[in-house]
Amino acid sequence: MPERQEFDYIIVGAGSAGCVLANRLSADPDIRVCLVEAGKKDTSLLVRMPAGVGSLLKGENDYNWGFETEPQAHMNGRRLYWPRGRGWGGSSSINGMVYIRGHARDYDQWRQMGLEGWGFADVLPYFRRSETFDGGEDEFHGGDGPLHVSQSPLNAPLYDAFIEAGQQAGHAFTPDFNGAQQEGVGPYQRTIHKGERWSASFGYLRPIAGKRDNLTVISTGLVTRVLVEDGRARGVEIVEGKGREPSRLRAAGEVIVCAGAVQSPQLLMLSGIGDPDTLKAHGIAPQVESPDIGTNLQDHLDVILVHEMTQKLSAYSQQAGLKKLGVGLRYLFSKSGPGADNFLQAGAFLKSREGLDRPDLQLHLVNACMIDHGRVEVKKDGFTVHACQLRPESRGTVGLRSADPFDHPAIDPNYLAAQEDRRAMRESVRIMREICAQAGLADLRGPEMLPGPDVQSDEQIDAYVRETGETIYHPVGTVRMGNDARAPLDGALRLRGVEGLRVVDASVMPTLIGGNTNAPTIMIAEKAADMILGRPAVRDEATLAA
Repeated sequence: MPERQEFDYIIVGAGSAGCVLANRLSADPDIRVCLVEAGKKDTSLLVRMPAGVGSLLKGENDYNWGFETEPQAHMNGRRLYWPRGRGWGGSSSINGMVYIRGHARDYDQWRQMGLEGWGFADVLPYFRRSETFDGGEDEFHGGDGPLHVSQSPLNAPLYDAFIEAGQQAGHAFTPDFNGAQQEGVGPYQRTIHKGERWSASFGYLRPIAGKRDNLTVISTGLVTRVLVEDGRARGVEIVEGKGREPSRLRAAGEVIVCAGAVQSPQLLMLSGIGDPDTLKAHGIAPQVESPDIGTNLQDHLDVILVHEMTQKLSAYSQQAGLKKLGVGLRYLFSKSGPGADNFLQAGAFLKSREGLDRPDLQLHLVNACMIDHGRVEVKKDGFTVHACQLRPESRGTVGLRSADPFDHPAIDPNYLAAQEDRRAMRESVRIMREICAQAGLADLRGPEMLPGPDVQSDEQIDAYVRETGETIYHPVGTVRMGNDARAPLDGALRLRGVEGLRVVDASVMPTLIGGNTNAPTIMIAEKAADMILGRPAVRDEATLAA
């Protein structure tokens, strides 16, 4: 097998975490860095144009792996569709561009689990370091980071109407979900800058790719295994195209796996790291016993409420028929108009019951009828309210279908296994309905399309959730960090039992945070860069004192 160049660090995956690490580690010209990505460069207009998210999510393509889950035992045996990013930027190149960090207590919970250095006061400086917020730098937001974050302009009547209706339903107004108070209704912040999607690639990788002699980027190269020799990660094996001869890259320092919550555990298991009996069943020789790899899978299950709209003010009327051509041309020439919008500018963080210390439900308001990831075409004006349960008790797994690295992994989120999850999802439907029934939405609200007025009882709502619930794209936890012996990673994201191997992506989260997971993944990578380089953690004394 041909041997290729040796590097100090090999990063597997050019998703959100990988882009951050490629930037931060290669900032030192004496450090040789190789970034290997299975997908291609993010050159598509659909990636650059925020409105392109609808097309990117619908099915497998150059930028979307298009996974499916195993049949879900508590959801009528359905296989659920799981879009995951492929190519430069990973899922930040196909996501909804909502910037949310989660609740401060989510991180304090990690610290209370024994993960020193992962409390909110510890991670906030890394959120701030990563960000340039168009609302200006303050105690919560950064002013000169690579990731541009903008406040939603609320430039459609629906958004203000929804926020007003939410307050009429008794919920607080929250101007900044990433500020002092998360709970309430309000505008979202988005990773959109001057009309373009501002992915991790745009923020961290594109500005340096081809400009730093010490950074090598290999696209369309699938890493098939990490090479573990004498208890140390020595490099990786890659295949550049199915059926082609594999080659090897050597790492003098570390191999850093950033393949995401689905493919990081898959790669580790293919490399002989995992539960020995499971590995042997697939003909893989065990190298390192780590039975919890691929377990602890958590995801936000989503249910929708869809209303027709009484006025032609949704994304449908803005882009229907020949207008679609005009939208594209306007965007090409000025990066403005509907093409520069994700049609998702407002939402809420709410509690499903009394006695909770933080919101357990998140609402996303979409100015369109978005059914089944947008794969169901609805030729009428309408709006969709999405609700997801933020801290599910159900736990699932990511496993192997075979020892073939080109096979998709076996994904079993085990949705709705826990009674509390079923209760919270049921209550979320009632909360969405209560908001939509308020006077603030009266001028825009048409008939309820889904679940429909006949769905009212607990049993009917539960059946609706089982039949229509889908992922909202936030899987985490499959290579968790922890201070217990079974945790695959320690608090510095080093894999127990192997020298020179770390995992840095959403898979390391021990528990799912309360919100969208892209911003936390970028934060984790920013913090990991300091750990890898042996630098002291960034400290914010004002935050620590508070």
